[in-house]
Amino acid sequence: MPDSADLDLRLVRYFVAVAEHRHFGRAAAALRVAQPSLSRQIRRLEHQMGARLLDRDPQGTRLTEAGEVFLPRAEALLRSAAQATAHVRAAAQPGRVTIGYTPGLIVTPAVRELRRRHPDADVRAVHVAWNEPREALSGHRVDALVTRLPLATDGMHVTVLYAEPRVLVVSVDHRLAGRESVTLDDIADEPLPRFPDSDPVRSAFWRLEPRPGGRLAPDGPVIEALEDKFEIIASGQAVAIAAGSHTGGLRRDLTTIPIEGVEPSQVVLVTRADERSRLVAAFRRYAQTLLTGPALRG
Repeated sequence: MPDSADLDLRLVRYFVAVAEHRHFGRAAAALRVAQPSLSRQIRRLEHQMGARLLDRDPQGTRLTEAGEVFLPRAEALLRSAAQATAHVRAAAQPGRVTIGYTPGLIVTPAVRELRRRHPDADVRAVHVAWNEPREALSGHRVDALVTRLPLATDGMHVTVLYAEPRVLVVSVDHRLAGRESVTLDDIADEPLPRFPDSDPVRSAFWRLEPRPGGRLAPDGPVIEALEDKFEIIASGQAVAIAAGSHTGGLRRDLTTIPIEGVEPSQVVLVTRADERSRLVAAFRRYAQTLLTGPALRG
C-alpha cells in the first residue's frame, strides 16, 4: 500500500462520483470529463490503492468489497478537504460569502440588502442545480442556500421562508387543460417523468407518492435535464408536478392547473449547522424579511 500522502484527492473524487452514479458514462458527464479518461483515472487510483474498487457488468457498475470499504472513507476525505479549504479561505477572507439558489427561486432582494449593509464584503450569488443542494453546502461551494424541501437536512440548519402551492403542468391541448383544479383521481393514470438516480424522498414528494391505497404514479420517460421534462410534457408523453411560482416562465405550449388536497412545497434557507459567519447570519435575517413568497416576483 502506498503512503497516504500519495493519495490524489482528484482521483478520490472521481471514484466517489462513479460509486454514486453506478455508471461510468453518467459519472463522466457529471464530472465533465471524457469517459475513457475517467476509466484511466480510476485504474490509476486502484493501482495506488493496491485493490480493485469497481467492477462493470451489463447492468452498470458496482463496488467491489474493497470499494465498499473505501467509499465512506473517500467521502470523509473529500468532506475534510473541503472543510479545511473553506476554513482557511474564511480566515484569509473574513468578508466573503456565497449565496446559492436552486431553479425558479430568487434571492436578489436579500443579496442586495446584504451588500448594502456590508459594502466591504464580497457577496456572491450562484445558481445550484436542482439535484445538488446538499452537495453544494457540504462541499462548501456555497455558505447559504435557498431551495425547496424535501431535502436531507441532518447536519444542516433550516429556516422556512414561505410555502408554494404544487400544480400540475400539462400541454395546452391536454384533456385536463383549462380545468380550474384537478384531484389525485383525475391524474391517477397520467405518467410522470423520472430522473435517474433521484433521491427517493424528493422523487416521492414531486410524484405525489404514495397515492391513496398505496398506488404509485405511472412511470413516464427518463430524463436528464429540466428542459427535457418540458419537451416531454409539451409532446403529450407525460405530465408533471411543479411549484406554482416555478412555472411563471413556462413555454407557451404548456399550462398549469391547481391540485386539490395536496400540501404545498416549502422554500427554505439552509446553512451548515456549524456555520458561524456573521454574513450568513445577516443574510438569514434579510431573507426572512425580504424573501416572502411569489409576490416578490411582481
